[in-house]
Amino acid sequence: MSKIVGITGMSGSGKGAVVDLLKQKGFRHYAAYDLLLEEVIKRNLPQNRDSLIFVGNELRKQFGPGYVAEELIKKAKMGESDAIVESLRTVGEIETLKKEGGILLAVDADQKIRYERIRKRGGIKDNVSWEEFTNQEEGESKSEDPNKQNLIACKDAADYVINNDGTFTELEAQVNDFIKKYE
Repeated sequence: MSKIVGITGMSGSGKGAVVDLLKQKGFRHYAAYDLLLEEVIKRNLPQNRDSLIFVGNELRKQFGPGYVAEELIKKAKMGESDAIVESLRTVGEIETLKKEGGILLAVDADQKIRYERIRKRGGIKDNVSWEEFTNQEEGESKSEDPNKQNLIACKDAADYVINNDGTFTELEAQVNDFIKKYE
């Protein structure tokens, strides 16, 4: 049976780099970003971080706290190879992943390192000041509302945590260790 690996982590932690490394090992990738962006476009909302968060929260409120993970896992189960579902951001999504037998991998890095990464990345979610970045992060870190992001609880529920404060070579070694552990 193929594995489903859920990935969680704060913005700029290196989830995308981990995904790229896992894809090189044959994993298929399903991203919450793609699912949410499609809905943002359907609703004719601005394509930015606030719209993505708003739509994600609205979908969870309408269909349940695990909705985003449920949709990604449905797609992942259609294939034969191991799969990645990225980026899980609520406790309900983590519970859905684990109920389906998935493994949760958290990617973490120092806040200042993460900010520098998103500034270099320059995506639609990334053009923010330090103050905006820290405020967004505070709002995503914890919530009593099961339909909203709670990244601290997601990280705490992880089966494996990668610290991505170092070099790409160090990150690659940690990804390889993770794969060996769960083979």
